[in-house]
Amino acid sequence: MEFIEQLKLKASQNKKRIVLPEGLEERTLRAADAILGEDFAEIVLIGNADKVMESASKFGLNHVSKATIVDPDQHDKMDAYADMMVEIRKNKGLTKADALSLIKNPLYLAVMMIKAGDADGEVAGADNATGDVLRPAFQYVKTAPGISVVSGAFIMILKDKEFGENGMMVFADCAVHPNPTAEELAEIAVATGRTTQSIAGIEPKIAMLSFSTKGSAKHEMVDKVTKATELAKQLAPDLKIEGELQSDAAIIPAIGQKKAPGSEIAGQANVLVFPTLETGNITYKLVQRMAHAEAIGPVLQGMAAPINDLSRGCSVSDIVNLVAITANQAAGTV
Repeated sequence: MEFIEQLKLKASQNKKRIVLPEGLEERTLRAADAILGEDFAEIVLIGNADKVMESASKFGLNHVSKATIVDPDQHDKMDAYADMMVEIRKNKGLTKADALSLIKNPLYLAVMMIKAGDADGEVAGADNATGDVLRPAFQYVKTAPGISVVSGAFIMILKDKEFGENGMMVFADCAVHPNPTAEELAEIAVATGRTTQSIAGIEPKIAMLSFSTKGSAKHEMVDKVTKATELAKQLAPDLKIEGELQSDAAIIPAIGQKKAPGSEIAGQANVLVFPTLETGNITYKLVQRMAHAEAIGPVLQGMAAPINDLSRGCSVSDIVNLVAITANQAAGTV
């Protein structure tokens, strides 16, 4: 895929250390092998070294030996990481004993490696729920300065090139925030526009989705989207943002012209911002499966370091693709 190949090429020019805490999970191991074979990132696998290499041999993987392997039960930085955890969470009553126990959890170990500067980014979630992946990240890496809400965007590569930008669209939030306020939804819209600019290299045309187009329905949920649209325009006057729009009015030119005449975005949107997590998550999975689209992500927006979460139904290529994006985020090219 041309888009991913471009990201891999960028990543290979400034290789970053990406930690994969699910080091014994088969898809993760296969992805690590592929990444190391293509040589676009350095890989840190968390797991017992003997078990990792035994599994690599079992699966016929030739490049896993190039990875750095960190055993969560015994490594030379365990005490230092635990001290950092206590310092960060001392106001929450975290003790050294608690920290020494937590640091054996690969998901906590991964974020502490990032916090300490021993890794540049993380990809996880093939074998863990989103909440379990994000909890340590929120507690120790935290959000970027000035950001109040974290969200998850998916880059959707559609076979039908008439949609979006030659078949490329960005959907958000599909991964993190269940029911954002109007203010939070505005932040999500702006963050997704920036992600679209930096990852896809295209001008975002952002549609704020609802079950109403320009006042065709009245409801408090419509009001939220309308308010969020106005706030997003104030936050980022340089971005093209339109709302509220129904999904067909957002992506079908004839319907967009009929329901929202004169709109720059209606019928031409390449970024879809959903009013709730349930609508976003349901939609991206339906498009992925029924339209046979490639869903790359979620790309987490708003974290202080690149930490990205996979779907537990992910494929090996999904992991490889998300590592390519994470490596670019860490290098500052995304």
